[in-house]
Amino acid sequence: MAEPGAREPDAQRTHDDGAPLDLRRTLSTLRRGPADPAYRRIGDDHWRVVRTPDGPATTLLRQVGPTAVHLQAWGPGAEHQAEMLPRLVGRPVDDLPLAHPVVADARRRFPGLRVPSTGDVVGALVPAIIEQKVLGADAFLSWRQLLHRHGEPAPGPAPAGMRVPLTGAAWAALPSWSWHHCGVDPKRYRTAQVATRMADALERLGPHDLLGAYRGLRSIPGIGVWTAAEVGSRAFGDTDAVPFGDYHLASTVGTALLGRRLEHDDEVAFVLEPFRPHRFVALRLMQLSPHVQVERRGARMSRVDHRGR
Repeated sequence: MAEPGAREPDAQRTHDDGAPLDLRRTLSTLRRGPADPAYRRIGDDHWRVVRTPDGPATTLLRQVGPTAVHLQAWGPGAEHQAEMLPRLVGRPVDDLPLAHPVVADARRRFPGLRVPSTGDVVGALVPAIIEQKVLGADAFLSWRQLLHRHGEPAPGPAPAGMRVPLTGAAWAALPSWSWHHCGVDPKRYRTAQVATRMADALERLGPHDLLGAYRGLRSIPGIGVWTAAEVGSRAFGDTDAVPFGDYHLASTVGTALLGRRLEHDDEVAFVLEPFRPHRFVALRLMQLSPHVQVERRGARMSRVDHRGR
C-alpha cells in the first residue's frame, strides 16, 4: 500500500466483519476541511495522523473489498491503532428505522455507511471547540495553522505537510496569542484551555457510558449539546449523536423529511424521534441523499477575523 521503498510499517492489520463498508464516507467526518494536516485522502488511500496513549502514529487505510479494510501504521502508536481498527471503521448499523422514504432510499444507495469510533476524545474535542459558532472555512484555517505551527511532523512515510495533533498538555500550554494569531477568539481559547487541562479525565470517557460521557463533557464551561455531539459521533461512535444547534441542521432535516425548513431544535427533535437510536446515521443519510437539496438563500453567518480583535 505504501510507496515502494518506503519504511516498513510498524504494525498492520486487516479487518473484515462481513458487513458492507463504505470506508470513504464513514471516515469523512474525521477530516477537518480539505487541507487538514492530520487527514489526507489520496485516491483510495486514507492517511491519518493521530496522538495515541503510546505516542504519535501515522496510519494508512485502504478498503480492500466490499467488507474489508487494511491498515498500515508507523510510529510509537502504531500497535495501538492496529488494535483500534475494528472500532475505527464502526459497527454495522443493521437496525436503522427506515421511517421515511428519503432515508430508506439513501440507505439503499449507501449501505456501508457507519459511524467511526476513534477513542480519541481530546483529538475530537479541540477542533470541535475551534468550530464553535464560526464559518467552517475559518475554523478549518485555524486548525490548519495551529497544527502547522505547533504540531510535530508525522512519523513514517506520511505525505508532506502532515502533522501530529498536540497532546492535551501541549494544547493547554499554548499561550493565548498563539490561538489569537490563528484566528481563535478568547472565548474559544478559554474553553479549549479549560478542557485540555482535564485531558486525562476526558480520555477516560467512552461509549461504555454515553450518558456519563456527555455529562462529563457538558460540565466543562463553554461545551454544550452541539460540541458534545460532535465529539460523540467521532470519538465514541455514537450513532444517535444529533448536533442540535448546528447551523444547517433544521434546513437539512426539514427539507428531507417535510419538504420545508424547520425553525427550532424542538421541531427537529420531534421529527427525528422515529429514527432513534440511530438519529445521527439518519441525518448523515439525509446529507448524502441526492433527493435533498437544501435551500441556501437567506441569512448567512458573517466572517469575522478574530486576529484583529
